[in-house]
Amino acid sequence: MAVHRALGCGFTEKVYQDALELEFKAQGIPYQREFPLHASYRGFQLKAEFIPDFICFERVIVELKAVRELDDTHRSQAINYAKVADVDLALLINFGEISLKYERYFPGSKK
Repeated sequence: MAVHRALGCGFTEKVYQDALELEFKAQGIPYQREFPLHASYRGFQLKAEFIPDFICFERVIVELKAVRELDDTHRSQAINYAKVADVDLALLINFGEISLKYERYFPGSKK
């Protein structure tokens, strides 16, 4: 919320990523930025990489958008990243609206 209050809407996603990374550091939040993940199919790891914006606390996917409105494709992306990362929570945050919008997903864990 601090990032959105300071910057408002209208920037690209990368600007918000950079600012949020600084905020994570300031708050002492452990994170990995753009950590590549690989899906599996029939027991085989696929070559394609999935790259969420952040993984925080080693168990929370944080996916950022800077769009007019979130749609089901954005939601599916966040949920699928959480499934591939085998974590229980995905946060989808949209900086592209006048008011900060976020959605939480609990896709379940395979652990």
